[in-house]
Amino acid sequence: MDSIDLKILALLQTDATLSIAAIGERVGLSQTPCWKRIQRLEADGVIDRRVAVLDPVKLGLGLTVFVSIETADHSRDWLERFAETVASMPEVLEFYRMAGDVDYMLRVVVADMQAYDAFYKRLIATLPLKNVTSRFAMEKVKSTTALPLPAPPTNGRHLPGTVPSLSVVGE
Repeated sequence: MDSIDLKILALLQTDATLSIAAIGERVGLSQTPCWKRIQRLEADGVIDRRVAVLDPVKLGLGLTVFVSIETADHSRDWLERFAETVASMPEVLEFYRMAGDVDYMLRVVVADMQAYDAFYKRLIATLPLKNVTSRFAMEKVKSTTALPLPAPPTNGRHLPGTVPSLSVVGE
């Protein structure tokens, strides 16, 4: 991955609806080489998917809850059943297995407290859980889907631990 690929990724993270011509112009490529790079980044799995990011509040989903879960059962069978069950719940936007004093962390988005209570009751009915702690977000201070991109290669190598601000042609 070179500096042009990184610039393309920075643009797509900001606005995936940009035309190939607009992206190419901003990174200094014609349409065909730009399109081939994007196709390669998709084929390599660097670009996982392109989606629309929706405003949950405008859709009536104004309550975000971070749910910490502890379990006494750490068997593979229990985890598979729990993961399958939780992954099928549309209110769960993120689901992590954690290290430390909490076993699992969920980010749940629902309309209101009543909707969360219904979700909570379904969750605790799935499998035995040791502890479930809910934390309610009061204000969204920052939210982004853009990942911090690595530094462009220098002499064929990436500089570890650096995340520069990429300048894009045309900005």
